[in-house]
Amino acid sequence: MMDEDETSYRWETEYERSWENIQEDDSGTLKAIVADEGEKMRRRPPGGKKRIRLGMMRHLFLIVDLSNAMDQKDLRPSRLSCTLKVAENFILEFFDQNPISQLGVIVTRSSKAEKVTDLGGNPYHHVNKLKEVASCRGEPSLQNAMEMALQSLKHVPSHVCREIIIVMASLTTCDPGDILDTCESLVAHRIQCNIVGLAAEVHLCKRICERTKGQYGVILDERHFKELLMQHVTPPPALESAEASLIRMGFPHHHSTAPASYSMCQLDSSDAALGTVGYFCPQCKAKYLDLPVECKLCRLMLVSAPHLARSYHHFFPLPVFNEQHPTETWLCLACQSHVSSTAYECSECHQLFCPQCETFIHETLHMCPGCCSSLPSQTNDTVKS
Repeated sequence: MMDEDETSYRWETEYERSWENIQEDDSGTLKAIVADEGEKMRRRPPGGKKRIRLGMMRHLFLIVDLSNAMDQKDLRPSRLSCTLKVAENFILEFFDQNPISQLGVIVTRSSKAEKVTDLGGNPYHHVNKLKEVASCRGEPSLQNAMEMALQSLKHVPSHVCREIIIVMASLTTCDPGDILDTCESLVAHRIQCNIVGLAAEVHLCKRICERTKGQYGVILDERHFKELLMQHVTPPPALESAEASLIRMGFPHHHSTAPASYSMCQLDSSDAALGTVGYFCPQCKAKYLDLPVECKLCRLMLVSAPHLARSYHHFFPLPVFNEQHPTETWLCLACQSHVSSTAYECSECHQLFCPQCETFIHETLHMCPGCCSSLPSQTNDTVKS
């Protein structure tokens, strides 16, 4: 009984002694334990040299369960508050790593489904709208939510990766028909469905993910919740049956015009306002406030050059650094701090990085500072020769 009490779940404890996770190093400064960074390193797939055909253009619907099950307090301070925070981080990170993709938000409660935002490329619009409707009531309807996402995704071109991510808090669903028929419709339209469960494993959810070749996971705590959702940020491998095709894109300029006008993205919104500044489609001159977006008139994909440049690292991922265990204090190239812990060495430039910088380089920067700093000198030597 004593062993069971010591290994209880986090939500069963009254408080946490977070100050005990702080330790002092040899120089007398305080530092946090870097166990999380080590776990991230172990979870990262090895290699990076293998070329994998990825679904770079993604249209994704995030379905959030806002039933009464979201009011449970097993996540602090509640499931709803924790879900909103994790969903916000996911949406921002999704558009940072997938700048030419689009996302929409659907909520389900009172045995109905409600589309909060349609497919779009403005992350802050999705986050703000989700917070506005964040109230729990009734039971969820998984089938209605999946059908609503299906109606929008089935018209997406075949070269676009179509996905659904469901955050499910309830163990039951109130559906008007056979949900397995909806699952087969997702399979027919090659739409991948991923589910993150907040309570316990449900056979129906597991079967839906298996049929649509998605991933299903049940969280253990807040940190595991974030990990399960963040694993969907990276573009998934493209289907073998997906055909390669050229995609016409427009690169509109941001400028102003004399007569004020409405933007095409605000026509169906209640907060539409006249304005003179925006992005104008180079083909039909339609006005939009944010990029990327698909023109509603001529169906041309409108993006900016930085959006394509930021997608480059998915095709050429940074190789995993080699773990080293120096016997003496060493200098981290990135943060220029003297470190006595585990070092990570780049296989190309052989520079050493601390665990925190190594995690930042692989998950945010996507390029090695040591390799980049050596490029100008190599270019100058080539020019001189």
